[in-house]
Amino acid sequence: MEFLRPATLPEALAVKAERPGAVPIAGGTDVMVELNFDHRRPEALLDLTGITELGEWSTTNGTIRLGAGVPYTRLIDELGKRLPGLAMAARTVGSPQIRNRGTVGGNLGAASPAGDTHPVLLATGATIEVASTRGSRMIAADDFYLGVKRNALEADELITAVHLPDAKAPQQFSKIGTRNAMVIAVCSFGLALHPERQRVGAAIGSAAPTPRRSRAAEDFLSGELADAGLWESPAPLRDSVCRRFGELVAEGTEPIDDVRGSAAYRRHALSVLARRTLTWAWQEYRAGERSCA
Repeated sequence: MEFLRPATLPEALAVKAERPGAVPIAGGTDVMVELNFDHRRPEALLDLTGITELGEWSTTNGTIRLGAGVPYTRLIDELGKRLPGLAMAARTVGSPQIRNRGTVGGNLGAASPAGDTHPVLLATGATIEVASTRGSRMIAADDFYLGVKRNALEADELITAVHLPDAKAPQQFSKIGTRNAMVIAVCSFGLALHPERQRVGAAIGSAAPTPRRSRAAEDFLSGELADAGLWESPAPLRDSVCRRFGELVAEGTEPIDDVRGSAAYRRHALSVLARRTLTWAWQEYRAGERSCA
């Protein structure tokens, strides 16, 4: 196995074009596990850690461009208030050592249904920036996940950044596992309020072949909030609304039975997570609206 270490992004893209079978590695928190257990034996590893621009983030017109190589620790420390949902998910990833190395770009490249950041990326409407020697393109998070550990990247493309809106309202993330971190999620859920569009974003993880939006639940809750005028005048949510939201989230899953949990348990757990995260986010939204008033 060859170890390739380009110094610049153009050089990395040229190598990837010439050697499409080369596997990108940055933090290595997923790739090295597969290598150690002999689940993968690529022809070459493409080390991206020396490419400075992949480890940078910037803001333009209310959108944050998060470099694919920014580790979770920096995301939490530097962008925790601006990307609260993503920071919540990042805090549950592995140990401090793993968070110092792991990246959102790596999570996207692995495309595991259980990846912790995926539900938040879907709920917030993130866009993934990818590049090759042919140019760059943007892929909506909705279109990025194609199957179990399969994504929309072409063989010669690399993930360069993730674009997310600067949070204007509460966001939440929660997951079920044998403990709060250092564990693969039995199931997970991300929620984002978008009052400027009078919409709610909601997505599940580890309960279908891919991470996915809970579209029926989103439409139901967005309609309930708009019809009752709650975006402008926030009041406590009826228990029946929260429960129906949770039911719709559970109905939109395709879980399996495995060593971490049964399909029935995942559906039940996600209905609970949906209700809880909605309650927390809405309480925060009401408190923020009262402060503004």
